[in-house]
Amino acid sequence: MSKKENILATSCSHIPFEHPDYLDFLIETYHREKCGTIVHLGDVVDNHGISYHEKNPNGKSIKDEMNEAEKHLAKWFKAFPNMYVCLGNHDLLVARQAKTAGLPVKVIKDLKEIWQFPRGWKVNKAWIINDVKFQHGTGRSGKYAHILAASDNRMSTVMGHLHTNAGVGWLANDKDIIFGMAVGCGIEKDLYPFDYDKDFKAKPILGCGIVSGNGLNAKFVPMDLGKKIIYI
Repeated sequence: MSKKENILATSCSHIPFEHPDYLDFLIETYHREKCGTIVHLGDVVDNHGISYHEKNPNGKSIKDEMNEAEKHLAKWFKAFPNMYVCLGNHDLLVARQAKTAGLPVKVIKDLKEIWQFPRGWKVNKAWIINDVKFQHGTGRSGKYAHILAASDNRMSTVMGHLHTNAGVGWLANDKDIIFGMAVGCGIEKDLYPFDYDKDFKAKPILGCGIVSGNGLNAKFVPMDLGKKIIYI
C-alpha cells in the first residue's frame, strides 16, 4: 500500500452504462482524499445482454455492449493502473450462463481474461485491508445491509451491490467499535439496463467511500450531480 494510507471504495459502475462523470469524480476524490489504494466492490461491468433478467429488445447487442465496455474500461485502466476488484453478481454472469449451458469451468475465461485487466488489477471474491473487509454484498438486502454485514463478519465491512444504499453505521461492544459502510453506485440511471427500477421509490445514490486511519474511520462521499429543473 502507498504511504497515502486512505482507501477509496467504489462499486457498481456497470460499465458501459456508468454515469459519464463518474470516473472523473473518482479520480478527483482519490487525489483530494489523499488515497493510495482503490477497491472496486464489484459489478465492474453490466453484462446486460447476457443477464437472466428481461432484456430491452431495443438495446445493444451483446457484441456491441462488450465493444463499448472495452472502450470505457481503457479509460479506467489509465486512470487507475492498480486496483483491487471484488467479484459482483454481474461480473459472474459469464460463469453462471456457462454453468446453465452445462460447460465445465475448464473452458471458461475468468473476468480478468475476458476484459484484459492490467496486471495491477487484482481480482478476488473479497479483500481484507487494514482489518476491514471489502465485499460486493451479493445476497444482502435492506436499508441496514451494510451494518448487518459488519456484524456477521465481526469486523468493519465495506459493501456495494445495493444501488440505493449509502452511508456508514457503527457497532460497538466492550471490546471494540466497527463500522459497516455502503458506497452506493456509479450508474447513469436513465439508461435502459436500469428500466427495472424506474418506478421504485428509492433512487440510486451515486458516490464512493473513503476508509482512513488505518481502517478505523469511514465516510461516504456523494457525487455532485449539479442542480437542474425537473419537470414532472
